[in-house]
Amino acid sequence: MDNNLTPREIVAQLDQYIIGQEQAKKAVAIALRNRYRRQLLPPELQEEVAPKNILMIGPTGVGKTEIARRLARLADAPFIKVEATKFTEVGYVGRDVESIIRDLVEISLHQVKQARMEEVREKAAEQVEERLLAALCPEPKGESSPSPLVMLFGRQGGKEEEETTPAAPKKEERFSHVKERLLAQLRAGQLEERVVEIEVEDNSQKTLELFTGFGMEEMGFNLQDIFGQMWPKRRRRRKLTVAAARKILQQEEAQKLIDMEEATAAAIRRVEQNGIVFIDEIDKIAGPEKSVGPDVSREGVQRDILPIVEGCTVNTKYGPVKTDHILFIAAGAFHSAKPSDLIPELQGRFPIRVELKSLTKEDFRRILVEPQNALVKQYVALLKTEGIKLTFTAEALEEIAAVAELVNSRTENIGARRLHTIMEKLLEELSFSAPERGESEVSIDAAYVREKLTSLAGNEDLSRYIL
Repeated sequence: MDNNLTPREIVAQLDQYIIGQEQAKKAVAIALRNRYRRQLLPPELQEEVAPKNILMIGPTGVGKTEIARRLARLADAPFIKVEATKFTEVGYVGRDVESIIRDLVEISLHQVKQARMEEVREKAAEQVEERLLAALCPEPKGESSPSPLVMLFGRQGGKEEEETTPAAPKKEERFSHVKERLLAQLRAGQLEERVVEIEVEDNSQKTLELFTGFGMEEMGFNLQDIFGQMWPKRRRRRKLTVAAARKILQQEEAQKLIDMEEATAAAIRRVEQNGIVFIDEIDKIAGPEKSVGPDVSREGVQRDILPIVEGCTVNTKYGPVKTDHILFIAAGAFHSAKPSDLIPELQGRFPIRVELKSLTKEDFRRILVEPQNALVKQYVALLKTEGIKLTFTAEALEEIAAVAELVNSRTENIGARRLHTIMEKLLEELSFSAPERGESEVSIDAAYVREKLTSLAGNEDLSRYIL
């Protein structure tokens, strides 16, 4: 990402994928820009400026998760989406909230490793070429090693001089010539389907399942990580095509060229300075506390989330991670609960409140065609692979949007996700018969949409189960 993007430019980037919700886009754009501003401050002041966490309120399917996900991609920042309902209060069986930060560090380390491997790609490719060439053209086996007695007393009768023949240099010359010819073919891509036998690392990991005092949680500790160099890495031989072997060897050689200590430090630094945590369904852990039943630990989960949001140090297998400057974005529909039902301390840690609006007929129409990943564009591309040129008239799009709005108003409002169901039902027959149609053109008009959908949309009982 260009750190100099202004909030207006950030919103313009988000507009390419998300329709409407201008208020939410402005809030996340300001939060992202504030990170850039903070980096320009003196070091002593940087530590004092905390991110302004955001609470998004709105029904499902209106873009809450997509805004956060696109923001993370735009910022090239470590990002994790978690469901608040997946976590339990310390003392109950389930995942503890600190696993959010541990998972975020893993994501960040993967991103850093990918970037470092790209930097050393060319150097690694040279090493891969050497290993493939050695597999394609093994070195000729030399004479067997002399016995210890021969090494101690020497050869008798001057046999050492007799064994040196003029054939040896010619043999080496022939081998060199073959090797050069194979190298040229390898670089020209003529040997991609040839099978070679290579030695690779055995990446199958042995894990331990730990039973902690606070409940049972499977922690994927690799035994190699625990015991370090006590156990050498296992290797095994595999027969693969040159093309498949190149991918595996490229990963291996690039890994060898990476300084893992530096990469780990960089990953932790990225989490601490640029990490984004999206906590969905936070409304499900809000509400009046019950003394019995499955909701017994809802307020406890809020209390456990609180230290991470306000800033603490979480121990991970890569080292301690400070959460003081991680941006937290929480979201929920808040149908049966209100933001004020959260514990006061947690409310105060989400100072920016943004309400996302329900989608209208016009929003649905725009969602169908305007975003870069618009549904209509996806279906047109999918059916094009079968030789079908699919088009939609403007009236058809209006009709689809009207059906989506009608069904959402009569049944559960699931936002833009309703369009996925409607489009699948609309194009069901066409998708099924596409391979038999061959090269053809199909135009979807308003009459076709009404024929396929109006009867279902008009029947409330049917639409509950089908649309």
